[in-house]
Amino acid sequence: MIEIFDRQRRVRGFDLAGLRQNALAIEHAAGIGGRDVCVTLVSDARIRRLNRDYRGKDRPTDVLSFAQTEGEDGATNPSDVLGDVLISLETAERQLDVRGFTLLEEVTHLLIHGVLHLLGHDHERDDEAARMEAEEQRLWAAVRGAA
Repeated sequence: MIEIFDRQRRVRGFDLAGLRQNALAIEHAAGIGGRDVCVTLVSDARIRRLNRDYRGKDRPTDVLSFAQTEGEDGATNPSDVLGDVLISLETAERQLDVRGFTLLEEVTHLLIHGVLHLLGHDHERDDEAARMEAEEQRLWAAVRGAA
């Protein structure tokens, strides 16, 4: 189950109900099953601290994923918790011109991206990026079909 929490105060009037509806479609299409994903909408200041502390990059980013299914040695952790996705609404709002999305579409795109990272997808190499992009498109189609 994907649970969504809004813990930021900068961007007002965001369509949280719409994101929750899109999350249901993502949950089903991605095959998350009975595993939990916690999504938190945060400020740039919060995501910047996390990006600095966990990735060594002292700047805000749009989305961070923290998987709970891998241990330090890369072994799977048998857990009902898939992980956490943090999305900066401020950064998402600044990126609207890039893809021509509405804010809800941009945040949905970031949620799809974050969930795919939790499921083990990556985009460091070209072949991985191509597989992840194909899966993003498949999940987008599911979201649009559910609307």
